[in-house]
Amino acid sequence: MAGKSKRQKNTSTSEVITWKSQAVQALSRGHALTAPAAQTQGLHMIRPCPCPCPCPCRSRSTHAMKTPPPPLNACSHFDSPLGPMTLAASRQGLCGVWFDRQKHQPDTSAWPCDASHPVLMQTQAQLAAYFAGQRSVFDVPLDLGQGTEFQQGVWSALLDIAPGATTTYSGLARRLARPLAVRAVAAAIGRNPISIIVPCHRVLGAGGALTGYAGGLDRKAALLQLERTA
Repeated sequence: MAGKSKRQKNTSTSEVITWKSQAVQALSRGHALTAPAAQTQGLHMIRPCPCPCPCPCRSRSTHAMKTPPPPLNACSHFDSPLGPMTLAASRQGLCGVWFDRQKHQPDTSAWPCDASHPVLMQTQAQLAAYFAGQRSVFDVPLDLGQGTEFQQGVWSALLDIAPGATTTYSGLARRLARPLAVRAVAAAIGRNPISIIVPCHRVLGAGGALTGYAGGLDRKAALLQLERTA
């Protein structure tokens, strides 16, 4: 009797090991255990994934925690009298105007080109009128959200500089109530992502010197001259 009991115990243990092995394989393939089987073998029951896709989630709560999609970006190209430019827009508005190969220009090669994007079309039309001397103020929606809070404050202050007018880096720092932060203000201006429309070219060095323009000092001088004669 003792030998028979021992053989039954070994058989039962072997069956449990085999069942657990099969259960692990089933779970790895996304199958769920039934409640009786899970409880019988001392395992936790896992609900099946409710979605139709072959995702690795195991419950409705896990499947609901999806990361929202990033903002949709699109770009187009504009041939200005001062050289080719890249324009970029997000869902919020115009987020970039760069002279090609200027300093701090991001890599937009992975962004979809969409010349029919309404914000980009509006920007191209207004830039063409600007260079033709027919427009000095822009009214396209802007998205300055990619900057820090400090940078956004500096970029917003640039929008208050009227066409044909200029200020200095120290003057802008005083306007922002940060008179000792001239270097930080200058660095934020250098990172301005929307050339011309956010007019960082209207900021001069001490004594009116042409300094610090990411698009090049020749372009800065040409833009100021265009605005003086418009």
